[in-house]
Amino acid sequence: MKKFLERIAQGVLIGDGAIGTMLYAKGVAPEANFEHLNLVRPELVLELHREYLAAGAQVIETNTFGANCARLSAIGLGGRVAEINRKGAQIARSAVDGRDLLVAGSIGPLGRGKSELSPEQVADCFRVQSAALAEGGVDLLILETFSELDELLAALAAAKETGLPVVANLAFGEGGRLPGGTSAESAALRLAAAGADVVGANCGAGPLELLATVKRIAAVCPLPLAAYPNSGFPEYLDGRYIYRTTPEYFADRAEELVAAGASLVGGCCGTTPEHIRVMAGRLQGSLNLPLAPRERVPEGRVRVVPRSEEVAGGEALTPTPSPGGRGEPSVSFLDGWGAGPVITVELDPPKGLDCARVLAGSRALKEAGAHAINLAENPLARVRMGNLALASLIRREVGIEVIAHVTCRDRNLIGMQSELMGASLLGVSSILAVTGDPASLGDEAGASSVFDLNSFTLIKLLSDLNSGVNALGNPIGAGTGFTVGAAFNPNTQSMEVQVRRLAKKVANGARFAQTQPIYDIVRFEDMMEQTAHLGIPILPGVLPLVSGRNAEFLHNEVPGIVIPEEIRRRMAGKSGEEGVAEGLAIAREFIEAASAKAGGFYLIPPFGKYEIAVELVRYIKDLRTPRPQVP
Repeated sequence: MKKFLERIAQGVLIGDGAIGTMLYAKGVAPEANFEHLNLVRPELVLELHREYLAAGAQVIETNTFGANCARLSAIGLGGRVAEINRKGAQIARSAVDGRDLLVAGSIGPLGRGKSELSPEQVADCFRVQSAALAEGGVDLLILETFSELDELLAALAAAKETGLPVVANLAFGEGGRLPGGTSAESAALRLAAAGADVVGANCGAGPLELLATVKRIAAVCPLPLAAYPNSGFPEYLDGRYIYRTTPEYFADRAEELVAAGASLVGGCCGTTPEHIRVMAGRLQGSLNLPLAPRERVPEGRVRVVPRSEEVAGGEALTPTPSPGGRGEPSVSFLDGWGAGPVITVELDPPKGLDCARVLAGSRALKEAGAHAINLAENPLARVRMGNLALASLIRREVGIEVIAHVTCRDRNLIGMQSELMGASLLGVSSILAVTGDPASLGDEAGASSVFDLNSFTLIKLLSDLNSGVNALGNPIGAGTGFTVGAAFNPNTQSMEVQVRRLAKKVANGARFAQTQPIYDIVRFEDMMEQTAHLGIPILPGVLPLVSGRNAEFLHNEVPGIVIPEEIRRRMAGKSGEEGVAEGLAIAREFIEAASAKAGGFYLIPPFGKYEIAVELVRYIKDLRTPRPQVP
């Protein structure tokens, strides 16, 4: 027991990276049970452990994350729980091969099968797995990717019965909170009180968001901290999810995690031996000596976190009922296409019921000359106010058109048709059809993705509704009259593939497109050339940067965004007013260079700062305004 606890008290320990990601990369089918590989393909698991050890990992995890009775019973392996866990521990122990390295027994949540178990059965599941891992020879147990605090506390109690040190990691959602609203600070203190030896976070979003969570925990909890971030958000490409965070960026954030107080640092989804190798080299240095973590709150001086810490809200604005259906729209934000730049701006729906800021932003943008407001629908699968009702409110209160983004994630085919007909009744006239981020990216435990439709079939459905029929061809009346839009991502290696996808969307009924943020004028010109034959308005996305850190985050962690190295160099080291000014300068330069070929722009103000968008709207208007000749 002292081996691990003494070492983590003395300095930083380097963990390994993703297991599932790498086994999949080695050819294991995604539908296979990875833990069963301990019995049927132990040599493959051993190979992966050795790769992480060669990369510099000092603590490797067993391939047992889902090896509990609830998950294994669902596939007929409930009688082999102990065997699979023991074997997983033995494989990892053989990889260490007597060296001064550590093996952590990995234990994850029970999954959906937990709902059918009593509290006593839940405890037994964790007890059996913990005991088997201890019998197999692990040095410690690591409980990870739990999103429900009560379940983690049950696992912790069972794990403590083994007498081994226990690391307790939670997967926090946006803002460092669990789905039920519990803050990172409160959760960490409850885990510490329950006997955890190390507390921390893993999975979740990406390195930058997990860093913020670790800082919050470090401010109140005296225990050693663990941090295992994902390699950013995954991007769905050619039938699989791809993580684009570079090892260098991951190592940069790992250094910050250590500075924030983390003593055990590794990687979660999407991380590879190369991520660990670069991180280990950065943290260990040329002398291979451990770095002392930053001093944090001392024992006995734990700050008490009040239970009344939840999200502060404001007064909700109550919409008044609509007098009836709207019929065909008399105007569209695209009516002026070709006569001058068409400008749309994205605003974030609120996380609560207070609409004051989004209404104020809509008014300011209308006064500046914007033609439409974009409202995303629960981006990154995180809950916000329903954008269709909000779109109706903005249209009525402000008098500006709203482009409501509609995703395929949350509604089946029946619900989608009802919702869209209701949107028509509320006066929503423009829809951007997108597939949407999978529910697994969000912070709602137990939420599942529907995806009866994808972006192509949603566009076809919208076109049918416009024609006055539903998905079955049954008449619905005069038709909805939506202006239908599509998303386009030019930031890919194969522009031709994306152009073919857009052509299919146009054939299904899309009448305009908005793109992911573009920072490369050459790529923009290539996009315009390759899409010219489609004959629809395309608005390039413009997302102003605010700091060097922001630029690196977007480039490394956000799917679909690529920021050229030259621009990242310009932003490097800049923050505050200097960063905002440089980001605006870069945005203006792109707009000016693109204005000869772009019929409009899709502005995406960072962090909901609509004031930045107002400035850019005015700049675009001024750019196209003829100036008097100087005699």
